[in-house]
Amino acid sequence: MDNNSPASPATSDAPLYDLVVVGGGINGVGIAADAAGRGLRVLLCEQHDLAAHTSSASSKLIHGGLRYLEQGEFRLVREALAEREILLAKAPHIVRPLRFVLPLRPQLRPAWLIRAGLFLYDRLSARGQLPASHAVRFTADSPLKPEIRRGFEYADCQVDDARLVLLNAMAARERGATICPRTRCLSAQRQQGLWQIELQRADGQRSSVRARALVNATGPWVTRFIEDALHQRPPHHIRLVQGSHLIAPRLYEGDEAYILQNEDRRIVFVIPYLQRYSLIGTTDREFAGDPAQVAIGETEIDYLLRAVNAHFKRPLQRSDIRHSFSGVRPLLDDESHDPAAITRDYSLSLSAEQGQAALLSVFGGKLTTYRRLAEAALEQLAPFLPPMKPSWTAGTALPGGEELDDPDVLAGDLLQEFTWLPDGLAQRWAHTYGSRAYRLLEGASQPAHLGEHLGGGLYGREVDYLCREEWAEQAEDILWRRTKLGLLLPPAAQRRLAEYLSERPAIRQRTTTAGPGPSPDAGCADTAALPPAAAP
Repeated sequence: MDNNSPASPATSDAPLYDLVVVGGGINGVGIAADAAGRGLRVLLCEQHDLAAHTSSASSKLIHGGLRYLEQGEFRLVREALAEREILLAKAPHIVRPLRFVLPLRPQLRPAWLIRAGLFLYDRLSARGQLPASHAVRFTADSPLKPEIRRGFEYADCQVDDARLVLLNAMAARERGATICPRTRCLSAQRQQGLWQIELQRADGQRSSVRARALVNATGPWVTRFIEDALHQRPPHHIRLVQGSHLIAPRLYEGDEAYILQNEDRRIVFVIPYLQRYSLIGTTDREFAGDPAQVAIGETEIDYLLRAVNAHFKRPLQRSDIRHSFSGVRPLLDDESHDPAAITRDYSLSLSAEQGQAALLSVFGGKLTTYRRLAEAALEQLAPFLPPMKPSWTAGTALPGGEELDDPDVLAGDLLQEFTWLPDGLAQRWAHTYGSRAYRLLEGASQPAHLGEHLGGGLYGREVDYLCREEWAEQAEDILWRRTKLGLLLPPAAQRRLAEYLSERPAIRQRTTTAGPGPSPDAGCADTAALPPAAAP
């Protein structure tokens, strides 16, 4: 969010929005979707791809946060557990129940303490589809070391985090919002009761817009945006905490996840991932530098390997690692000495004096509570905006979740209707796109209609859909955020995908919205809805 170039002067005829949201992570798109559904005119801009950073580098969980009970975060846990049930109903194709096994290590936490924590965890939640916790004993066929004989089991949920972001962006667009990836907010200043905002696309083209209210949802850049783009002093400090994960071949058979206790009282998850892998993480260490350049360190790799090898029979070697990823969590600075103990709660800071346009900055937060955060944000902004419709997101499905109960049943239905689909494709599309899978298959009646097979079950038709409907532009957008096929496609296939995209630039030009709205969206592929700003 550096302001590296002078802002062009805003024009009085620049498009006027009720709300401009800066930041295309989970909190930004959640606020944009909620606001658009209440009838507000909304624009969201993101300097990179949607979900390019923190929101695609999580542990892929929708959970209450069992360990937060030790830190006394009862309100946060209760809110997160309530949201867990809401999200499970809103997006059953990407949010799935997951059993967690917690091996007992009495020298770290006694059984009575864990039992009490799980009892409270159960009571704080309205479990709905999820079962209560219970004690377990491990038999000889357990993947854990023989000395680990007892433990506990409870339930939470797994999620495709980047797709959760994309589905909220789609929901915003379908309710009239303008979504502008790869568009940086250079500056914003208050003039005549409005925000005058300067935007710059990745190709250098610049535009001006006006807004009644501005939301700073830039995640790790939240304070830098306030300082560089707004030229103000941040009301809060944040701590940047790096979390890293490893991906390795499956460590064990079975669909359950494990939550491992460590000597430092932190925990590490081992989670089934994409059928054939285990996702291992996360770490907690202070971070300094550019959040866009975060990468796993050697000490983090050692830490995660030690945690796994202290629990499982099968040793995990560095040579087993297939992939790693890291993200930077912007946590509200509560002056904790331990990065793992910093609160995961959020704070919304509203800045607006009498007659001024409102600024709302989002500090902290977690993936699970994004929807409630968005509701709270609009509650604070309501006095500065036109009359809004009531809150609506709790009971409305995200795109692909409409009329969907079980994605496995949907996969069977797809195979019955499209008997020629290649093996595994219906299952992957059902769990990726939900009921929107039918849109990918409109007009298709034979394998040739899927287009070029680019490898790993990725076909040209799907790539075209992702560019047209989900703002994909580059190979990494598709491989690592929209499909997770980057683990499956060899380098030659990934290069072919990049070539395919370069050969078909027209598919990136989306020209209509899928729902009612005040202006065409065009996905901001060419910011067609925004007039060019005056020359600087």
